[in-house]
Amino acid sequence: MAHPRGDGQPPLPALDDAEGARLPEGLPPVVDAHVHLFPDRVFEAIWRWFERYGWPIRYKLHTPQVVSFLLSRGVHRVVALHYAHTPGMARALNAYIAEVARAEPRVLGLATVLPGEPGAGDILAEAFAAGLRGVKLHSHVQCLAPDAPEMHEVYAACARAGRPVVLHAGREPASPHYKCDVHALCSAERVERVLQAHPTLKLCVPHLGLDEFDAYTRLLERYDSLWLDTTMALAGYFPQEPPRRLLEVRPERILYGTDFPHLPYAWDRELHRLLALKLGDEVEAGILGGNALKLYGEC
Repeated sequence: MAHPRGDGQPPLPALDDAEGARLPEGLPPVVDAHVHLFPDRVFEAIWRWFERYGWPIRYKLHTPQVVSFLLSRGVHRVVALHYAHTPGMARALNAYIAEVARAEPRVLGLATVLPGEPGAGDILAEAFAAGLRGVKLHSHVQCLAPDAPEMHEVYAACARAGRPVVLHAGREPASPHYKCDVHALCSAERVERVLQAHPTLKLCVPHLGLDEFDAYTRLLERYDSLWLDTTMALAGYFPQEPPRRLLEVRPERILYGTDFPHLPYAWDRELHRLLALKLGDEVEAGILGGNALKLYGEC
């Protein structure tokens, strides 16, 4: 993720907001469905990019510290996401995440692949055999539209295996420092083409589809194979605020996520803003964790 205005301005500011020592008492199981885990050197390269083009990262933690931080504060499960931006990178990343998940069963690891790279299907088959629960793709980083021809091999493999795809397909946050025009690549219309072409694919779009909230509300109404996660969209950090209806139209298809550790504010900021909406106990239980556990086969 990067600068939400895409206008080349300096990085966005950090927020000096207070953070809690733990999750509030009495919550249902909380699953953070959008946590990034990478090998140390990859993490550090991403941090340098963010510091220059995105926002100051409050939690510069490596993988063991990320996992310990969240679990020690009461998070029930962590969905670990990562992405490959060059060919030949995915196998090593997938092996790394698979090992993390084996060592800590509360981490639900997803795989990645660069669509179109040689042996993409074999890379995914190996990752699924190693226990990874789905695939993370990132249109901005990988410079591929959701409906690009290279993507369909990945979608078909995931549909056959019953594994979800988490695809950053929303237009925002955009940046001129990506190697492609993300507004030209990404749109809810392109995502709908994917849903139509792969009706059995389980597809999750992060950030509530920022910034096409109305379009994604309509897609949720139409398609039983679509999920959205809340990541950073409810935190009040970006100028675009999602309408309450987007959370209420099909709340069983909404997952709570944070983007931890790549945050410019408190780790629990989004959770408290979600709770402040008072969506009701059943809806909260689903969004905070139950929906993610169902999507990834944990219940």
